[in-house]
Amino acid sequence: MAWIVGGLVLLAILCVASVSLGVRDVSLAEIVAALTGHPEGISGAAVLNRIPRTVLAVLIGAALAMSGATMQAVTRNPLADPGILGVTSGAALAVVIGLALFNITATYPRILLAILGSAAAAVFVYAVGSLGRGGATPLKLALAGAATSAAFMSLVSAVLLPRVDLVESFRFWQIGGVGGATWDRIVLLLPILGIGALICMITARGMNSLALGDDMAAGLGENVGRTRMIAAVGAVILCGAATAVAGPIGFVGLVVPHMCRLLIGTDHRWLLPFSVVVGACLLVAADTIGRLVARPGEVEVGILTAIVGAPLFIWIVRRQKVREL
Repeated sequence: MAWIVGGLVLLAILCVASVSLGVRDVSLAEIVAALTGHPEGISGAAVLNRIPRTVLAVLIGAALAMSGATMQAVTRNPLADPGILGVTSGAALAVVIGLALFNITATYPRILLAILGSAAAAVFVYAVGSLGRGGATPLKLALAGAATSAAFMSLVSAVLLPRVDLVESFRFWQIGGVGGATWDRIVLLLPILGIGALICMITARGMNSLALGDDMAAGLGENVGRTRMIAAVGAVILCGAATAVAGPIGFVGLVVPHMCRLLIGTDHRWLLPFSVVVGACLLVAADTIGRLVARPGEVEVGILTAIVGAPLFIWIVRRQKVREL
């Protein structure tokens, strides 16, 4: 509880910094004036523009972190992540097909397509990774996810090739970012993320049993197949909805759960909410830094999370290999 409270305090500080800092810095008094309905000039407009962006960063970071923690629990794979397992690329392919072939641009249909694409990719990767001796080992799942992700992104390029008019807009969406956030998008996204988070939290106790192994979990009275399926549905909803709105932002679901386990342990009843807080902190911080290092432009959060996540992924792989030896 102390770690969660500390994380919430840090998140509040980062949110204030996100609203304050940018191309034009604003003071705390100007933020308060804008929030109380008295925006003043350019500073007030900047505040009103950054608030929904900050809220969206909180939601996307929280959703990706909880999705990653749940996927790692379901697969018992420390390398599991929506990006590494090809789930985000499945969502991206579904969104691109809907956009290019059926001209689907509305938020809800796009989110539904992304969720369906995420689910299809997750099932495919798990099925391929389960083939052969030993079942779905961490290495086989990671390799299957990497191959699936590469194949899906090639299909994305093939679908977009005849549609030059869509290439530019998709290029910015593909990087992953929270720019252009609006309250309408947030209102539509919030209940879907709430459903996904609720499903994951309901299965938190079951995830603790899954960590002991399928046989032990079944011996403790856990319905292994049902628990794994329900938790996976929650993770797919979170990942698909977040990807549809913000693009395929990578490594958040990998980095955050590992950081949280080091701090509070492996009990998913505490790990999942703490991952939500830390994931939100990470994405808000990345968005703020991205606006500061390239003023008056910005670096998208997808680039910054990759810079942080790639070295950590290498460290996790090396650590896992040493443990197996």
